[in-house]
Amino acid sequence: MSHDYTIELKAMPSLLSLYRKILFGRKPGWDQQPLPNIYVQAQNVVLSQDKTRQYAAVCGFEYDGVLLPPTYLYVWAFRLHAMIFTHKAVTFPLLGMIHLKNSIRILRPVRVDETLTVQCELTASRTTDAGLEFELASKVFVGEELVWQALSTYLYRIESTGRRARPPKVSEMAWENVQQWRLTDDLGRRYAKASGDYNLIHLHPLLSKRFGFERVLAHGMWSKARALSQLMTFIGERPFQVDVEFKLPVFMPSDVTFAFESIENGKRFEMRDVKGRRSHLQGKVTYL
Repeated sequence: MSHDYTIELKAMPSLLSLYRKILFGRKPGWDQQPLPNIYVQAQNVVLSQDKTRQYAAVCGFEYDGVLLPPTYLYVWAFRLHAMIFTHKAVTFPLLGMIHLKNSIRILRPVRVDETLTVQCELTASRTTDAGLEFELASKVFVGEELVWQALSTYLYRIESTGRRARPPKVSEMAWENVQQWRLTDDLGRRYAKASGDYNLIHLHPLLSKRFGFERVLAHGMWSKARALSQLMTFIGERPFQVDVEFKLPVFMPSDVTFAFESIENGKRFEMRDVKGRRSHLQGKVTYL
């Protein structure tokens, strides 16, 4: 497939430098045009044992020093997402975007000492009642072997005079054997240190208020990772896919609840508020 723009990186970019462009750069807004196809690749990516261990700890994974937590490679894919967000052909700012859903497919466990090639591509975009929806497809290779892939769906919201959206409903799953988790106010900073994702809205209330949020928001992908960490006992080392939809933002500090149940060929799970009435995240694991 031909690409409108192709970027070959010699090294992984720093998210901190990219966030300077994202948060403080000026973009005019969406020009009402379909988004171009933008492809980014970084080769010879080497992982840090220390950062991997930090990530596992903050997300609740048991880490043996060998196999990566299944969601950890998203940390590296997101660096390429940020390259695309800052590209001149994307005319709207990151702060106008919402992460709607994310799907990750693990084709085999990846070792921390393997050298990787990471690819990301801005593929489809479409206009919806809420705004411009688009997808970023990511792939990770070891040599010529595809070992991990993900699809993230984002929304650039456009203000309209239509009906106000209703809060999302909780799922119909049996809300039993519920766990309660305490999200401390330093969680965003600990996740940022492990992942390199220093988005200001996740770090401190004084910073989040600058961008219109009264409290600090938890990273959506932390929520996904934390949920998945509770299911690894069932998954083991088999190939699987984990799909989530992000429903309502999680503010910190706060308490949330989590539960899961068995479905055909997998599990489904949900993160709700402390009373179990409002859904933050809904997802399912499917064995391949």
